[in-house]
Amino acid sequence: MPMANNGSSRAVGAGRVLIAVYAILALAAVARSGFQIATKFDTAPVAYLLSALAGVVYVLATIALLGRGTTWYRVAWGTIVFEFIGVVVVGALSLFDAALFPADTVWSYFGRGYGFIPLVLPVLGMLWLRKTRPPRAA
Repeated sequence: MPMANNGSSRAVGAGRVLIAVYAILALAAVARSGFQIATKFDTAPVAYLLSALAGVVYVLATIALLGRGTTWYRVAWGTIVFEFIGVVVVGALSLFDAALFPADTVWSYFGRGYGFIPLVLPVLGMLWLRKTRPPRAA
């Protein structure tokens, strides 16, 4: 049975580790894509913009996981589902047509360049959100 969350923080126990990994990945993706956009945007604009988008999604997911209440819970679900769809779609496209991405993105090859963390993290995030679901309003 899922643990009810009465509006308290999701940053407890395993949630702290999950949020820390999201924060580290957010920092890595934003920093890397920012550098790539600033120095070699012309070589792979779509790849670098996708990495920047992934970084923004990770930042928002981190903030949402830290937030309390139903609204932040919904934002967390939205960002994490978006992240999962992104990594699956971009991962599959990079396998089937590598020419689409002349440079790796955070989500290329299912996050291979980041140790496949981008593929595993949203699954863990969704499981954590399910476990820490806030109570339904009466």
